[in-house]
Amino acid sequence: MESYALFFDIDGTLVSFNTHQIPPSTILALTQAKANGHKVYIATGRPPLIITNLGAIEHLIDGWITINGALCFVGDEIVSCKNIPYEAAQLVVDDARKKDYGVIVVGERDVAVYDPQGEVDQVFRQEIAVENLDQVKPMDEVMQQRILQLTAFFSADYERELMARIPTCTSGRWHPAFTDITAIGADKGEGILDMAQHLGFDPQYTIAFGDGGNDSSMIHRAGIGVAMGNALDSLKEEADYTTTSVDDNGILNALRHFKLI
Repeated sequence: MESYALFFDIDGTLVSFNTHQIPPSTILALTQAKANGHKVYIATGRPPLIITNLGAIEHLIDGWITINGALCFVGDEIVSCKNIPYEAAQLVVDDARKKDYGVIVVGERDVAVYDPQGEVDQVFRQEIAVENLDQVKPMDEVMQQRILQLTAFFSADYERELMARIPTCTSGRWHPAFTDITAIGADKGEGILDMAQHLGFDPQYTIAFGDGGNDSSMIHRAGIGVAMGNALDSLKEEADYTTTSVDDNGILNALRHFKLI
C-alpha cells in the first residue's frame, strides 16, 4: 500500500460544530491510518493559540498547516511563514475602526481582537467554542509584529469591495459571519506544497479533507480532495469525492472508501 499524507481541516471536518468534539469514529480512523503507515497533518484557519480541541488525536499529528497556510511547522521547526504587507494590515484595522466591525489580528507571536459589536465573542466563543481568546494582547502591541492573518467580520458583499483595495491579499470564508484574510500565496493548498517540499513526499499522494470555503485551495492542490457531507455545495462540486458528514462517520467512511484503513 502506498503511504499517503492526509490533511484535515479542524472545524466541521475533524470537530463537530454540534458537539465541539472529535467523533469517536474519527479518532479510530486516524489511529488505524497511522498504524497503516500514513501521515496525519492539520490544515486549519486557526492560529496555534486557539487550537485547543485536538487533545484526543494530538499524539497522531505529524505536522501543522495553521492560519490558512500562513504558518506551517513540524514540531519546533518552521516550514514556512508568510506575512501580510504592513500597509494592507493597517488598512483593514483602520477600516474596522471606521466601519465598526470586528477583526481578529493574528501576529507572528500574539493575537489581538477588536470587537465593538460583540461579533467575535458571539461567533467564536459561543458558536464555535473557541478557547484562549482571554490571552489576547493589545492591538498596538500586535501590530508591531508581522501580521499573518486578519479575520474580519463583515458580509461577503463588503468582502469583495475591501479585497479590491488590498491586492496583495487573498481571503477564504468558512463561516457566514467572517472571512480570513492572508497574504497571497498563504493558503492551505500552498501549505500542502510547502510541507511536501520540506518533508520530501509526493503531492500526488496526498488527500485533503474539508468543509468550508477556505478549504478550496487544498481540495484543488491535493492528489485527492474530499468534501465532508456537511460541506458547502460549492466545495462538493470542486472535490473528487464527497463523504458523509462529520457527525455521520465522514472521515472513517472516506478512509475506508480509499482503502487506507
